[in-house]
Amino acid sequence: MDNREWKGKSRGGAVGNLIFVLMIKYLGVRCAYMLLLLIVPYFVIFAPKATVAMWDFYHRRLKYNILKSAISIPFHFYRFGQVLIDKTAMAMGLADRYSFDFENYDEFLKILNSDKGAMVIGAHIGNWECGAPFFGKYGKKMNIVMLEAEHEKIKKVFEENSHSVGYKIIPLGNDIISSMIEIKCALNNNEYVCMQGDRFMNQAEGGSAHTITRKFIGHDALFPQGPFMLAKKLKVPTVFYFALRNGHKKYMFRFTPAGEGDLADQYVALLERTVMEYPSQWFNFYKFW
Repeated sequence: MDNREWKGKSRGGAVGNLIFVLMIKYLGVRCAYMLLLLIVPYFVIFAPKATVAMWDFYHRRLKYNILKSAISIPFHFYRFGQVLIDKTAMAMGLADRYSFDFENYDEFLKILNSDKGAMVIGAHIGNWECGAPFFGKYGKKMNIVMLEAEHEKIKKVFEENSHSVGYKIIPLGNDIISSMIEIKCALNNNEYVCMQGDRFMNQAEGGSAHTITRKFIGHDALFPQGPFMLAKKLKVPTVFYFALRNGHKKYMFRFTPAGEGDLADQYVALLERTVMEYPSQWFNFYKFW
């Protein structure tokens, strides 16, 4: 199996997630951050594939020296933990304790208000889900394409402790055709379909192996073909969206409407600039190249 392919499963268990949910609920976000200091060393040691992938990212791709690369790896895990804690806190109704900045928000709203379906393509950088509480009336027209491989017990923990954000889920599993029909129907109903443009699943695990190759941070990398092919084929407006942690309890939403030309080229160029700007928020913990 190509080690660049992701199997669609998130690491961690229901008990661990429940501990963080309860800590956020009763002790606050800062205490949850402090607990990360005990957990991060465990993942550095006992998640060797992720650690090796981070070493490849920092040392071979970003050209950090040995010392800087070694320091960056645990900090990367810590930042990932902070983002997960923030996401959980916001889902629990604590979004008013955070502050937010926006880039190109008016342009984004013009597309949402155009009475057409739209494709929103994100990435596993930062915390894209933190934008959900701010979509307001648009949230009811949001359709998030999510992989079914997430553990049901973990999902149950968060569902029982989260406030409803209003958006709908389009599951992406073994029945790809049904998922594509749901996506097409949503766009035909002038709704918005949100997909991630930087991961593809191992075909043996029920996902699509259809990929495209683009130069990314100086080396060829594989990206899923689906989001870009769908947007082009269905002729809908497309927006690239990243939500980045920009300080303590502070996030920045970056909306970039796609222009003329190849959508994948535009997306990869924007993703590269964003990853170079926020390397510790690049949350693909596997060999990407």
